[in-house]
Amino acid sequence: MYRYIAIEGNIGSGKSTLATLLAQHYDARLILEEFADNNFLPKFYQDAERYAFPLELSFLADRYKQLKQLLLNQDLFQQGIVSDYIFTKSKLFGRVNLKDEEYDLFQKLFDIVDMHLPPPDLLIYLHAPIPSLQANIRKRGRSYEQNISGEYLHNVQEVYNQYLKREINKTLTIDMTNVDFIEKPHHFTQLVEFIEKDYDFKTHYLSIE
Repeated sequence: MYRYIAIEGNIGSGKSTLATLLAQHYDARLILEEFADNNFLPKFYQDAERYAFPLELSFLADRYKQLKQLLLNQDLFQQGIVSDYIFTKSKLFGRVNLKDEEYDLFQKLFDIVDMHLPPPDLLIYLHAPIPSLQANIRKRGRSYEQNISGEYLHNVQEVYNQYLKREINKTLTIDMTNVDFIEKPHHFTQLVEFIEKDYDFKTHYLSIE
């Protein structure tokens, strides 16, 4: 197994679900993003222009603190780690949510702390069409997410696409259009079988049926 696997994708793509399944399968340490106690998040969805910068700063600090504590602890690292986000997520959402002058400052802060964190050995990116994301968001029922627009999800998707074109680490993209790792366990089995073959690739697009 890879020592450090990270899952990424748009809002509602199924990151936490897959990360939990992989961590259970490999008896790995699970890192789930801590956002439930972020007081800026509901405020951001009510008034994005006012609360975008404090929201992104708070996420930057929280993600760095969480990942630094776990990824730089070699004892835990031996166990294997599965995370449902990468630290670069902060910069990607900052690009979507911040004004240009705010983003320039935010990027300087990001670059200072980013150099201290190791990249994942394998990045799994979950790509889902916007209607599927919206259906998943409605299904999980977080009140502050229910008014997220298709335009916003599209903008997030585009920023991820641009990032993946430049990503130099090992990246596996999964088309989630018809994939359900919970209701269709054989989908998860197919993914695990692919991971365990440890193919030599930089980028790979995996179609699961």
